[in-house]
Formats: sequence, C-alpha cells, structure tokens
Amino acid sequence: MAIKFEQTSDGQYELDVRGYSCPHPQLYTKKALQKMSDGDELILIFDNPSSGESIQAMLDNEGNELLERKEGDGLFTWKIRKGS
Repeated sequence: MAIKFEQTSDGQYELDVRGYSCPHPQLYTKKALQKMSDGDELILIFDNPSSGESIQAMLDNEGNELLERKEGDGLFTWKIRKGS
C-alpha cells in the first residue's frame, strides 16, 4: 500500500490514499497541498469515511476550497482548489 501523488497536467494533481486510516489521509493531503501553488487543483481519492470530516476541517482552516465531492462503492473522490 503506497500513496500516489502526481501531477496530471499543468496546475492539476492527484493524490490516492486508499487503504489508509485516520489520520494519514488528512496528513498526506496537507503535505500534498503544501507542494502545490495557489489556485492549483487536487483530486483526492480515499476510502476511509471517517477521514472526510477531518479533511474538510483542515481545508476550511487553511483556506482551501472543496469544489466537488463524489462518493460511490466505498470510494470518495474530492476536487480541491488550493487557496492562499
């Protein structure tokens, strides 16, 4: 089980943290956002339902915006824009 963080195109990134439980998805999301520039977008993929609440709180506290939230088959896919 390894996290996958990659740039998919200019200003677009993807972070896959499936298989990890709290607090790891939140910590990896925070680290990924720190490597990105303001305005960049991150597709976050995770499968631990309890991680959503802590990730949302972290996004709010740090001025990042949740643009889209999808859920299906136990998988959560969020689109996040890095704030300033």
